[in-house]
Amino acid sequence: MANLILRRLLHGVIVVLGVMTIVFFVTRIIGDPVQVMLPVEATEAERALLRNQLGLDRPILEQFLQFAGNTLTFNFGDSLWQRRPAMDIVLQRLPMTALLTAAGIGAAILLSIPLGIVAALRPDGIVDRTTVVASLAGLSMPQFWLGLLLIILFGVKLGWLPTSGARSPAHIILPAITLALPSLARLAMVVRTAMIDEMNRQYIKVVRAKGLKRARVIGVHALRNASVPILTLSGWEIIGALAGNVVVVESIFAWPGLGLTVMQSIERQDLILLQAVVFTVAVMAVCINILIDIAHRAIDPRVNA
Repeated sequence: MANLILRRLLHGVIVVLGVMTIVFFVTRIIGDPVQVMLPVEATEAERALLRNQLGLDRPILEQFLQFAGNTLTFNFGDSLWQRRPAMDIVLQRLPMTALLTAAGIGAAILLSIPLGIVAALRPDGIVDRTTVVASLAGLSMPQFWLGLLLIILFGVKLGWLPTSGARSPAHIILPAITLALPSLARLAMVVRTAMIDEMNRQYIKVVRAKGLKRARVIGVHALRNASVPILTLSGWEIIGALAGNVVVVESIFAWPGLGLTVMQSIERQDLILLQAVVFTVAVMAVCINILIDIAHRAIDPRVNA
């Protein structure tokens, strides 16, 4: 197990450094923060002075070496937009994104397991067909469209729920549903397929022939062996939410997390803040992958992680 963790940590460091290298060069290509920070009527001398203050006039290799050193020391400097340490902003916004992800993806995982199991118990039955159709519908809806639809229905038409901000527990309901539904659809289909495969295996027939109760056969034997693909997809849903889906959801509902911060930093060409957010998300993704590998090995020692 120790060797597994060390290997995954080494791979994770390489992944994070690779991601940050890509982000560095892409952010230098897509825009110039000087154009955003100064008014249109600013002179070339004023632009050159600000570019010198930001270090953007230095050779690209020198900028990259300084950036790499900052990445290794977790010091990205001050946000160009908010004029305070970028990592302080990230750490301030991170709990809100973690809360939204836990609520949305956590609900999707908890609901998908019983839904997929019930569908798998009677293949081609009414519950199974309803689950498949609903899952396909959930996967077909763009997330931004789903969020706007929920705002119109529950916020504007019915007036039941708030549509933006995070001032009360009720504010998390609509963004959590928007984040959860596509993940619920994917997870329910994987649980259904994995459970159908397990229920048709010979060992299930043997344990049922021994007189074990059906609930024990399903919950202890079949679900345990089906949990590897379920766990894998659950981890990827969490990573997918942190790495992209929260950007859409938080932007729609003005949820003050890292996703909204990414959009704001892109709009303002705040390269430093954007790099700090990407670094944080990359580290979290690596940690989640390591936890998934450890869980795989704990569930089934035969898994070659």
